[in-house]
Amino acid sequence: KNIFMVEVTNWKVYDLKESVIACRNAMRLTPPEYTEEEFEKSLPRAVQLANSPQGSGHGNFLCGIRVAFDIKYPGYFTPELQRYHFNDIVTSASKMHKLVQMDLDMCFNKYVPQVFVDEMKKLVARYNRIKDSKAGATFTLRSGEVIVADYPDALYYAFMECISACPQGIELFMRCTTNYLSLKTIYHQRKNHKLWEDWVEGFCKNFIAKLPYAREFIIGVKYERTD
Repeated sequence: KNIFMVEVTNWKVYDLKESVIACRNAMRLTPPEYTEEEFEKSLPRAVQLANSPQGSGHGNFLCGIRVAFDIKYPGYFTPELQRYHFNDIVTSASKMHKLVQMDLDMCFNKYVPQVFVDEMKKLVARYNRIKDSKAGATFTLRSGEVIVADYPDALYYAFMECISACPQGIELFMRCTTNYLSLKTIYHQRKNHKLWEDWVEGFCKNFIAKLPYAREFIIGVKYERTD
């Protein structure tokens, strides 16, 4: 099992060659040919543009290098990932639809105390009893308010207890799409993040840093020809 909280798999990169070639369009009079020869000619210029000062706009060709990936993550991770506008969620696992059917011994990360897992089991078991029996139930809220509810209202209150008490360490999964320009921003903002198992190791080192030409276009190491 992966020791990190975040695990990125099944990633694919699209239009890298085409975007690198297109980075020289401002200096062309006619559209380019997308050949290996043009790619090699354009690569040094692409590296130079990718390493231009932040905010200059010269590295905009990076937005054409698109990346799709699967990611498994703890619940507290998505609010931070979603702050990046050009990281789109294709579709994701759903607590709303599947929480009461999950294997609660398997779906939380290693930092969720067992006492919380046991409490979730009780809440989910109560929800399922109400659902199966179609019976009413009594609920005591944290404020001290006591609610006596008939079915189906009782099912609503039972679910709200489950979804509200669910630990942030629940492990979910989704597929996302993004691009190199957004990943460059993410990498430099998150490479030293305090959530090192999530951002530093799981996302930056074991995903972004392994993408093609990541060092040249994202991390910031100059391109050197090997031929």
